[in-house]
Amino acid sequence: MTISMYQASVPVLVRALTNLKGILNKAAAHAQAKKIDEAALLNARLFPDMFMLTRQVQIACDFARATGARLAGKEPLALEETEKSIAELVARIDRSIDYIGTLAASDIDGSEAREIVRPIRGEPKRFTGINYLLQFALPNFFFHVTTAYAILRHSGIDIGKADYIGALD
Repeated sequence: MTISMYQASVPVLVRALTNLKGILNKAAAHAQAKKIDEAALLNARLFPDMFMLTRQVQIACDFARATGARLAGKEPLALEETEKSIAELVARIDRSIDYIGTLAASDIDGSEAREIVRPIRGEPKRFTGINYLLQFALPNFFFHVTTAYAILRHSGIDIGKADYIGALD
């Protein structure tokens, strides 16, 4: 049995974003129930030199859209970074999932050897599609999803591994 580039990317990205959306919805419900200003959660970070929650979610969404687009040989959809509420972050996730959903398997399958060039620390880095996906895009995407989860868990939101992983098939 083999796995295609599409199977290794689009459904994985959509699943993680969907789970992140559920986590954010739990955070919004927690903030409302406990009378916590959402800004406290949106501006929370794990350490002073790390990005706050809002930026972690934005970057996760950006990586998801860019990963699918670049594997498909397309320019990624750019979104403004204007979110000021959890509801707006959830809407960003929805827009990202909708965009990724426009990418067909036929757009992405066969991209294993496609050259993808990305600036890394100011220098162009050349990847094959498979190396871009496995060594750069997915690790970065999951870093930001995981960090968003960790910020909210550290902030007292009642979430756990099952929220992060989601329902199993």
